[in-house]
Amino acid sequence: MSRAAAIVDYRVLMAVRAIGINHVAFEVRDLDEALEWWARWFAFELRGRRRTMAWLDLGDQFVALSEVADGPGDPDGGRHVGLVVDDKEALRATLRGAGEEVGRSGSLRVRDPSGNLIEIVDYRDVQFSKSDAVLHGMGLDSLEKSPSAVEELRAKGLAGE
Repeated sequence: MSRAAAIVDYRVLMAVRAIGINHVAFEVRDLDEALEWWARWFAFELRGRRRTMAWLDLGDQFVALSEVADGPGDPDGGRHVGLVVDDKEALRATLRGAGEEVGRSGSLRVRDPSGNLIEIVDYRDVQFSKSDAVLHGMGLDSLEKSPSAVEELRAKGLAGE
């Protein structure tokens, strides 16, 4: 990609805009060991925990830890980045129209040409937030959070009210 092609003019309306990173998911060999390591070095709030999963809150973003049997196998098996976009379903339709193998509904995951797994999430439905000034600068003034996302932010004292 040429240097000029990598520059984004946020004033130009694009089909689906990548807005930011919602989460990063790591596979771990032992969930308790991983949680102890994270707690030793970082202050965070434990959003939730299941037998083989834990979510570490980082304000409006998070780290997901997933214990896998016999430790991480395929180095890129379930590891992924959660990419926030302005319209997940428009991207799903575009991907399907281009022949990409993605589901008709529900979670939206796609691999880039190098095999990196990207989970697509809609800005309106997640806690991840941009300030009004940043949204304006990106040409996304009309993008609003869903009632459930607002409630999640409010419960954490992050709704800006």
